[in-house]
Amino acid sequence: MTPTPDPAIWPADRNGPALVDMTLGDMLDRQAAQFGPRPAVCVDDATQAQTTHWTYAQLRDHADRAARGLMALGVQAGDRVALMAANCAQWVMLEYALAKVGAVLVTVNPALKRDELAYVLVQGRVSMLIFAPSFRGADIGADLLALMPDLATVTNGHRDAPAQFPLLRNLVCIGQGGGSFARPFADMLDLGDTVPDSARQTRQAAVKARDVAQIQYTSGTTGKPKGAMLTHYSTLNNARLMADRGGYTPDDIMLSAMPLFHTAGCVCNVMAMLACGGCLVTMDAFDPARMLALWQRQRPSLLNAVPTMMTRMLEHPDAARTDLRTLRRVISGGTNIPPSLMHRMRDQTGGEPLIIMGMTECSPVITQTWPDDDLETRLQTAGTPLPHTEIRIIDPDSGAVVPFGMAGELCIRGYLTMAGYFDMPDKTAETIDSDGWLHSGDLAVLDASGHLRIVGRLKDMIIRGGENVYPVEIETCLLDHPMVSQAQVVGVPDPELGEEIFAFVVGTQGSTATEPDLQAFCKSRMARHKMPKYISLVDQMPMTANGKIQKFALRDMAATAIADGTIQAVPR
Repeated sequence: MTPTPDPAIWPADRNGPALVDMTLGDMLDRQAAQFGPRPAVCVDDATQAQTTHWTYAQLRDHADRAARGLMALGVQAGDRVALMAANCAQWVMLEYALAKVGAVLVTVNPALKRDELAYVLVQGRVSMLIFAPSFRGADIGADLLALMPDLATVTNGHRDAPAQFPLLRNLVCIGQGGGSFARPFADMLDLGDTVPDSARQTRQAAVKARDVAQIQYTSGTTGKPKGAMLTHYSTLNNARLMADRGGYTPDDIMLSAMPLFHTAGCVCNVMAMLACGGCLVTMDAFDPARMLALWQRQRPSLLNAVPTMMTRMLEHPDAARTDLRTLRRVISGGTNIPPSLMHRMRDQTGGEPLIIMGMTECSPVITQTWPDDDLETRLQTAGTPLPHTEIRIIDPDSGAVVPFGMAGELCIRGYLTMAGYFDMPDKTAETIDSDGWLHSGDLAVLDASGHLRIVGRLKDMIIRGGENVYPVEIETCLLDHPMVSQAQVVGVPDPELGEEIFAFVVGTQGSTATEPDLQAFCKSRMARHKMPKYISLVDQMPMTANGKIQKFALRDMAATAIADGTIQAVPR
């Protein structure tokens, strides 16, 4: 991308589908009326030892019943209801049911530990918690008892005048084993049968498109997590525009294990398939053998997965016995997508790569590749902004717009930006300026054609000997190596140059690549000042509870390795 004199501004494209002023609950009703007998969702849940298949009509009916159950338990419009569970049929049902009663879905990663959960319950002012009894061996029910000793005397899921977490009044458990203090989910549904559906209809009619539908907590890689408030309007329209550009149709079946507690799951999967009238096939937790079995049975046309999932499926022995050539699209997002992997997926599955870039605060998709872009453009960029999305690239110090082809901070404005961080006005003002621009913290380059490339984070940029070095550029180079599965680059202090480059690499299964091999690979593909001085081969990357790489932990690991002499500089 060569710099030009023109400012890197991309105005909102009004030529795409018009934005609709509609709630998520109303959209479900509309699609159920049009696609009633067609399959809407299939959930393979090993935890509950069942696979659930629902048509659009059945999904609507289940959502209505759950909505009445929520009303019977006293859930009011605007109440924040936390949902802490892996993917399950009840999760999908509740996403729509909460939308229908005007409550706010607070998504909670079931991997959160006790103190992390306590923070969400307090900061989010949660009045009701719906939870699974366990997750990956962790006893969520026991954690709740430890946080709230009064639960030992609760038998119906309702807390009277609790001293701790005083706003949290109701607890409902999905599945068996959540403790005698929680109301079983089935009981909540039964209570819904006592509420006339006319009351639910009245309640649903009062919900507005600009109402907050979800609070999604950020990963908290720095500081405390912040709850991004997303509206019906922002998420539903974002899903519609994503599906439209991707060419999704009612005949499409999407296979994905992306967690529903992320926007990648509850917006890019659930809402996007609702928008096109297609079917979502998902599972409670990613397992390559189970996902390949689902692939064989369901014959999906769309796959939404992160690179690690794709790699594990392709390298699994069952892949050779699975008919993989069913796909039209292979969908992935982020900045560390190995082009070699996407070539391999295309060759083995027939699916054309579709790359998205987004952030939670933008509901989430900002840019997306076009199906008719050439292959290398789809693999080397994050595509162009979706319709009705305005972006610009600014100098992070002066705030001035930089030219096309020059790196700067990505800013976004439009229907998709969050309503703010819940109960954090100062943090909101730091992120969204007085003109409505959301400052992403991403360093990006915008081409005159509108194609965007993310080159790093503002806080991650390395200044080596006065030269700006963007970690993503080095990570992308390393990911081109056929034996590299993951790559992360951080800066470490250097007495001579200010900062030096430290790369962490996870190899593919059976990889024989060495640090010198990788250094030589980088040397043949990039300028000398960008080459890592240190390369460390590791088994895995440190992750947050939300599945994001902890760069600060990598910096600590790098500093320790250099200080204790367990790693040596690789000669340039």
